[in-house]
Amino acid sequence: MNSEIKNRKICVITGTRAEYGLLRWVMQGIKDDPALTLQIIATGMHLSPEFGLTYRAIELDGFYIDRKVEMLTSSDSPVGIVKSMGLGLIGFADALNELQPDLIVVLGDRFEIFSAVAAALVARIPVAHIHGGEATEGLIDEALRHSITKMSHLHFVAAEEYRQRVIQLGEQPERVFLVGGLGIDNIKRLPLLTRSELESSLGFALGKKNLLITFHPVTLETATAEIQMAELLATLAEQKDTQLIFTLPNADTDGRALIKMIEQFVAQHAQAHAFASLGQLRYLSCVSQVDGVVGNSSSGLTEVPSFRKGTVNIGDRQRGRLCAPSIINCEPTQSAIAAALEALYSDAFQSSLNQVENPYGEGGASEKIIAILKSIALDDLIKKRFYDLDRPCA
Repeated sequence: MNSEIKNRKICVITGTRAEYGLLRWVMQGIKDDPALTLQIIATGMHLSPEFGLTYRAIELDGFYIDRKVEMLTSSDSPVGIVKSMGLGLIGFADALNELQPDLIVVLGDRFEIFSAVAAALVARIPVAHIHGGEATEGLIDEALRHSITKMSHLHFVAAEEYRQRVIQLGEQPERVFLVGGLGIDNIKRLPLLTRSELESSLGFALGKKNLLITFHPVTLETATAEIQMAELLATLAEQKDTQLIFTLPNADTDGRALIKMIEQFVAQHAQAHAFASLGQLRYLSCVSQVDGVVGNSSSGLTEVPSFRKGTVNIGDRQRGRLCAPSIINCEPTQSAIAAALEALYSDAFQSSLNQVENPYGEGGASEKIIAILKSIALDDLIKKRFYDLDRPCA
């Protein structure tokens, strides 16, 4: 560690609404520290009208976006996604060359971030990776996440199991830091909307029952996205006296087909409402007010347990992640989803939620990350030595 570092340029790269929500307090801490200079690159869904132009939320929070890297194509086919990755490599090459950061900070496992980190690797810029070591066996993100780990130099993980997995991938233990889940910082630091404030912001009144739904494609499966969404929508259509709040899928393979299905469902069901982006404040406020969260988003596993709310986790998208007892896993069929919703509303399950503890910690990850980013020496990070579990001193 080096306590005398001054004016270190740290570039945070973000491509989605959810990812920015997790990174926000890290970005704020960098911005507020006189020894650090914050740079921001926005890319991916942030720049797309189809997904709500969410870069505006970054600016509304008081941040300046130094560069915008356009990379999404109009196609969400496998070919389209690969072309987007190529466009990202080109754009990040220019952006990083212009900004010349001392270190870049990325989170997670999406293809946009893979392109950014690949560009940084060739440019010899150290990378700090957040939320590595996790498992999502139904997604291409699984391989992308571990690949990003191998191209990164500092690792901030959410649980001890994930720390061990990053070390298993050959990363030096002294560069793998257990900080907890970033999403919990938002829960602790954002003053959430009251029920009436949330209803006013959403534009409708909450009902006797309420569910928050986010369902993304399972990208390692072929031709299943629409089938699984049809099963979910058929189940939700049978829910009585229930307001259904949808957040639309990400720009993943086959995501646009799911968006179209949700929009058609909403048009036919007065109790259903869809939002391209709720933003962190409204999203977390919804979690605090609804009866449960339904779908296959990572938030249902990493953040929702902190509210002591139940999550119906559908299918394989999140298979392999740590789960609190508040998670009800089910197959992506109408009968299984219906049974899971019945379990969600049961008195026994609801009473058990009072004892739930979030396996991703109690908050404070942002402060821990900033302290390390500020003090750690960068001189020897680029040349990495593989940590062999059988011969750790070799």
